[in-house]
Amino acid sequence: MSDFDGRVVLVTGGSRGIGRATCEEFARRGATVAVHYATNESAARDVVAGLDGAGHIRVAADLGRGGASELAAATIDRLGRIDVLVNNAGIYEAHPVLDTPPEEWAASWARTLATNLTGPADLIHAVAPHMVEIGGGRIVNVTSRGAFRGEPDHAAYGASKAGLNSLSQSMAKALAPHGIYVTAVAPGFVETDMAAPYLHGPRGDDIRDQSPMGRAASAEEVARVIVFLATSGAESTTGAIVDVNGASYLRN
Repeated sequence: MSDFDGRVVLVTGGSRGIGRATCEEFARRGATVAVHYATNESAARDVVAGLDGAGHIRVAADLGRGGASELAAATIDRLGRIDVLVNNAGIYEAHPVLDTPPEEWAASWARTLATNLTGPADLIHAVAPHMVEIGGGRIVNVTSRGAFRGEPDHAAYGASKAGLNSLSQSMAKALAPHGIYVTAVAPGFVETDMAAPYLHGPRGDDIRDQSPMGRAASAEEVARVIVFLATSGAESTTGAIVDVNGASYLRN
């Protein structure tokens, strides 16, 4: 028997990068996976088609525009339950403080916080009562080392991920008595299409050299940590924020 036989996992931002690798890892472990996407239906369809096992679905929602409750309801309606929620969807927009006009600054902050922080909060709010009904669950939030080291050109991103860390710990306190365990994973740079302009641009070598490993993480490495945190037997990790940054940033 596999670790997640009979379990349903909802992964937001599941059509690419860390989300895709997470969907693949859960499916290899026996889970039925709901692959969330915002606009790229073709990519989500490809992910579902390539997953081990059967019964996987793709589900569309704009989490930056209040789509969380509909996403949770659609997943439960089609698959019957949600045992694991992975809040992975996010955006990374530049808005340097001295070079961004006020209206662009405000718009970038609004978009980033809505997608990276309010969206996950709303989805937890939508899923948690259901998890109580089915006897418990796991929630893993994907944050960032940027929550700790600062993001000078992407301040809203860093702030949103710091907020998601705090939300994770608050929910760990609130939900553990109900058998729902909440953790966060904080990657550094990861070899994904979102990071490709940075890793393969003029600063790529400098970024890789931030880690003594001399490279960025792979999406699969991050996915394995996410899956571990959602595995039965890892309950006492609840409230943890796990760094997956190749020692590129060390915190106390």
